[in-house]
Amino acid sequence: MVPTLRDVLDLLESVSPVSLAESWDNPGLQVGFPTQKIGTIFTSLDPTPRALQRAIDVHAQMLFTHHPLIFKPISQINSQSFPGDVIVRAVKNDVAIVCAHTNLDAAMGGINDILANLLGLVNVEILQENRGPEELAGLGRIGDLKKPLPLDSVLREISRTFHLEQMKVAGKKEALIKRLAVVGGSGGSFLREAHRKNADLFLTGDVTHHVALDAEALGVVLVDGGHFTLENEAFSVFGAHLQKLFKTKKWDVAVKIDDKEADPLRLER
Repeated sequence: MVPTLRDVLDLLESVSPVSLAESWDNPGLQVGFPTQKIGTIFTSLDPTPRALQRAIDVHAQMLFTHHPLIFKPISQINSQSFPGDVIVRAVKNDVAIVCAHTNLDAAMGGINDILANLLGLVNVEILQENRGPEELAGLGRIGDLKKPLPLDSVLREISRTFHLEQMKVAGKKEALIKRLAVVGGSGGSFLREAHRKNADLFLTGDVTHHVALDAEALGVVLVDGGHFTLENEAFSVFGAHLQKLFKTKKWDVAVKIDDKEADPLRLER
């Protein structure tokens, strides 16, 4: 069976309900027609013109991203500037655009659960539980390492897991790490919650100067692995999980994962 876009949206809602999203977010359908048949889905962290072109190149009927194409209401669709250029080309090429953002971050089995699993954490708990009606959901995860390790060993494992050439670190070099918290994306605001739940190390992205100072004062090792890198790794894993869900439902849908997307911030010397 080849599902419709509505079928795919309903499936995504079942695994990452829109009700879990933050109030400022805009997950779900961005561009598309619910009755459209979806045989191929191309996944990419961001809905960039390059990602859309790759979706077109592989003859996908849907571009599935983590970050929304449209965050706020727009007053015009200008094909000469973003996001209008992506919207117009998507419509012309019959490519739907759908995203799952903070709802997927919070959902069980979503981005932060995947990150905790990649880090090999045990006794995993939600870092900040969802305040809505849903149970067992929320942003960030915290758990224990299988055995306490010196900081340098943990940093090597983080570097290996997420293919990091470098990362920013605040805190004592001689720290022994037993408990680790992680938040995909920009998670600096969760530092104090990580400390309250006894994290020895907090891994996230987009760390600011003042958050680093707070971490030093609290005695928590803070690791900035980058916004793109952490989420991109986890979103790719989720894409593979989607393919398994489609097979379970006996849907004839191929999921193609963007393996050439790169961090828009590069290192210069």
